[in-house]
Amino acid sequence: MTEPIVEYRGISKYFAGIRALEKVDFACRPGTIHAILGENGAGKSTLIKIMAGVLVPDAGEMLLEGRTVSFASPDEATRNGIVCMFQELSLVPDLTVADNICISDPPRRFGLIDRRAQVRRAEALLARVRCEDIDPHALVRELPLSRRQMVEIAKALGRDPKVLILDEATSALTSRDVQTVYDLLADLKGRGVSSLFISHRMHEVEALCDTLSVFRNGQHIETFAKGAHSDTEIVRLMIGRDVEAQFPPKPQPKALDPILTVKGLRWENRLNGVDVSIGRGEIVGLGGLDGQGQKELLLALFGVLRGVSGSVEVAGKRGIPSSPYAAKSGSTRIALVPEDRKTEGLMLGMPIADNLLAAAFDRVSRGPVIDSGLASRAVAEALAKLQVRIGAPTDAVMTLSGGNQQKVVIAKWLMVDPDIILLNDPTRGIDVGTKQEIYRLMRSLADDGKAILFYSSDYAELIGCSDRVYVLYDGRVVSELEGDAMTEEGIVAASLNIDVEAA
Repeated sequence: MTEPIVEYRGISKYFAGIRALEKVDFACRPGTIHAILGENGAGKSTLIKIMAGVLVPDAGEMLLEGRTVSFASPDEATRNGIVCMFQELSLVPDLTVADNICISDPPRRFGLIDRRAQVRRAEALLARVRCEDIDPHALVRELPLSRRQMVEIAKALGRDPKVLILDEATSALTSRDVQTVYDLLADLKGRGVSSLFISHRMHEVEALCDTLSVFRNGQHIETFAKGAHSDTEIVRLMIGRDVEAQFPPKPQPKALDPILTVKGLRWENRLNGVDVSIGRGEIVGLGGLDGQGQKELLLALFGVLRGVSGSVEVAGKRGIPSSPYAAKSGSTRIALVPEDRKTEGLMLGMPIADNLLAAAFDRVSRGPVIDSGLASRAVAEALAKLQVRIGAPTDAVMTLSGGNQQKVVIAKWLMVDPDIILLNDPTRGIDVGTKQEIYRLMRSLADDGKAILFYSSDYAELIGCSDRVYVLYDGRVVSELEGDAMTEEGIVAASLNIDVEAA
């Protein structure tokens, strides 16, 4: 067996007395793809942040290629060959793609940045990740999330890593780009690079990784070879208990009063005549390949897009919401949990309480003044309802794990007491335990008469949660599936615009 490229010996890290890692022994070896598994808050992020020079451990030592090291900064870790792609993208939105890819070591000529050489380097790295369609001169903020993620991967490859850490690197990608990442990691493995792969998608772990390590409550539970444990056994190791049924039971189908009816909705070339309806107490899924108009449909219904045409009827009242404020403030309230919690759902540097109240200040105010007692009670109730694990409501929301941040985003919009809830990939990048909590919450809200319309890139999630699924292709609904027809094969066939019977 080859010697470890990175090894932890008795590593511990605490935050305000709370254990993040405790006496962790861990090793990864060259030429392997090593999965790091665990619930949000299990210690995965702390593990990789120490390796990447973001954090310094309180105890223990880290060895790199057999020598003891301690990195004072991410730049120092990168110079030693450890490159980390965090779940929170490190790109600068107002710089170009080329600027971002070369930001740490731009090519120079006569002491100045050589712009032409920089563009050539960016083009070569983008080609390596099969993203020749991305313009190196484009501003990063102009790119959709999936393209920004690929730019981040190109940037990481440009640093010539010995150890590449990927934290939920595929969660925002299209299926084509996911395959590209698979191929890249296989190529790096052949070159002796060690890849640490953090993902909550077990099928990705199964497809990619040869070694798996499970963490729970800040402790290293077990490292084992792929195939040594079943998925059920791995989940049990992650959560410390037997896994429950993944999806809550569905009610018997019944006729429901429609609360939202959409006909012929159009916007630019992304929505091309969408027809959907949803009843009170119903969960309706939006399926199809990424980029077929699902996200634009949710944004249009929440009043984000301009120039939308067609008919939207909410509880018998016709009219497309003119703004998010109008959507959440009408007699029939609409809420949207957005795709990217970091940039669209939260104010990361602000307190948890302020984030929770951001959409509902009018509900905790008396005239122009916020009632502090009412606000505190509303925050406490929201945190308790979603079982959000926090230190104090005054802590910055960025201090929470990804799953708890997502709970805060959902809780923020539930404080509006919406009648219609729009969810854009609500479980992306969160652990299996938190996913189950969100699934149960969705069904509970539907049982209380809320209407839920949600997009998910996970077909099993769509099938398990939804009463019906609309499949979109090229900005229009091509299939409506329910009952026994709501299968993965049926969704895939419709996603490719293939007749289900013919498929």
